[in-house]
Amino acid sequence: MGSGKEKKKQQQHQKKKRFPLQPKKVVNNKRKKEKVKKTRSSSNNGESIENAKSKIKVKDTKLNDIVRFPTAAQQLEFFHEQYQSANRIQLSSLELDSFTETCMLELNPDQAQISSALADHMKVAFGASWKEILCEKELDEKIDPGQPALLVISLSALRSLDLLRELRPLTSECRAAKLFSKHMKIEEQASALKNRVNIASGTPSRIKKLIDVEALGLSRLAVIVLDMKTDTKGYSLLTLPQVRDEFWDLYRNYFHQRVLEGALRICLYDEIPVNIKKEKSNQDE
Repeated sequence: MGSGKEKKKQQQHQKKKRFPLQPKKVVNNKRKKEKVKKTRSSSNNGESIENAKSKIKVKDTKLNDIVRFPTAAQQLEFFHEQYQSANRIQLSSLELDSFTETCMLELNPDQAQISSALADHMKVAFGASWKEILCEKELDEKIDPGQPALLVISLSALRSLDLLRELRPLTSECRAAKLFSKHMKIEEQASALKNRVNIASGTPSRIKKLIDVEALGLSRLAVIVLDMKTDTKGYSLLTLPQVRDEFWDLYRNYFHQRVLEGALRICLYDEIPVNIKKEKSNQDE
């Protein structure tokens, strides 16, 4: 019996050694840490909710700020933003002084941009001499072959054809040049450009190649129409990555200096978002 009592005392003593009374302090420390985490997470959640609300507000402004007939000032702001963002540069003060609203062609909002409306807009843009510049077929001493006065740049070949249909009232006598790669060889296009060309429509890559081989000239070029129509996936000429890069390569090499000199005007055709800088400031806030 005595030996049994001694064994029980030894077992109780061993249990006390195995399970000391220190874990309670550890539990308390964990609880404190959990409390700190909860307070931090609650404050972070509050901030994240506010950020989410601000983002929702920005999205709403983007939807509300889509403009179908942008003014020259709205076009200029949008184009500046796209140019600097895509090329990762900041326009100098000298360039900004030269790159003003007069560089942009403002369309008449009273004319709906459907059917042959682009042709009507271009008549207004070229003034009283529009027929002589855009419609006549014969070459003369003043006009060299392959030198369009109007160049339309689009996202795709199909969209280029759509816009050429809108320009049909101006191209019945002098055919427009199709400057895209789909089903067309560059040699065939270079041959067609040996005639008088008043209007041309195409994609950035093929247009640049034809300029590079000196088949397409720019001496008469007065207006470039940049088609802002989006495709089924929501991409446009200035947002579809590969086409966007090809366009800015073309623009930097052949158009930018002429725009700054006042020899060339840009027209953004179709819808564009406006107040881009305002949206950015809202996000920062």
